[in-house]
Amino acid sequence: MTDRVLVVDDEPDLLELVRFHLVQAGFEVETARDGRQGIEAIRRRRPSLVVLDWMLPDLPGTEVCRQVRSDPQLRDLPILLLTAKAEEVDRVVGFELGADDYVVKPFSPRELALRVQAILRRSSGEKVTTGVLERGTLLLDGERHRCTVGGDEVLLTAKEFRLLEALMSRPGRVLSRQRLLDEVWGSDITVTERTIDTHLKRLREKLGAAGDQIETVRGVGYRFAE
Repeated sequence: MTDRVLVVDDEPDLLELVRFHLVQAGFEVETARDGRQGIEAIRRRRPSLVVLDWMLPDLPGTEVCRQVRSDPQLRDLPILLLTAKAEEVDRVVGFELGADDYVVKPFSPRELALRVQAILRRSSGEKVTTGVLERGTLLLDGERHRCTVGGDEVLLTAKEFRLLEALMSRPGRVLSRQRLLDEVWGSDITVTERTIDTHLKRLREKLGAAGDQIETVRGVGYRFAE
């Protein structure tokens, strides 16, 4: 089945340029010109991936991203953010909201198509845990893709879930930031090790007191307490 990509951008020329190159790369492409149209399109028929502009006329791309990630049915939907914002703090905000990758304008349409292919390749190849990991009040059920703390469900993005899985499955073992990047994002993605810190900060916040079991090993990486 052909992967379907939704492109959300308010610039007609750029929208057509991205659509053309993604079609040339073998994707089925749908387009939307603002955030609300994008959200409606996602909920009407879930795409394989969303290419989402940060600056939209009605809702900013960050708000669209937040709404998608807060929906249990869509929280693992891959999102690639397009933006003219190139500062590190902007990238951090994008990753905190759950973006899978980040492309700065101006960009090469061919590179964008390759980034989309890489994200989908990683998504389709993501490991599915068949068992249940339980540490204190924290329970991670890979088969059902559910996380609970004290019986209450905690909504995690796909990346947060895989980070927690990697750490919980090796209690007491220190995992470097690079190791976590390779396991969760793959070696072919152009993000920095700071991405790990951003995601784990957000993960700890979601887990509340149970998040204290994720320990920082200064200068090395992270481990889940034994």
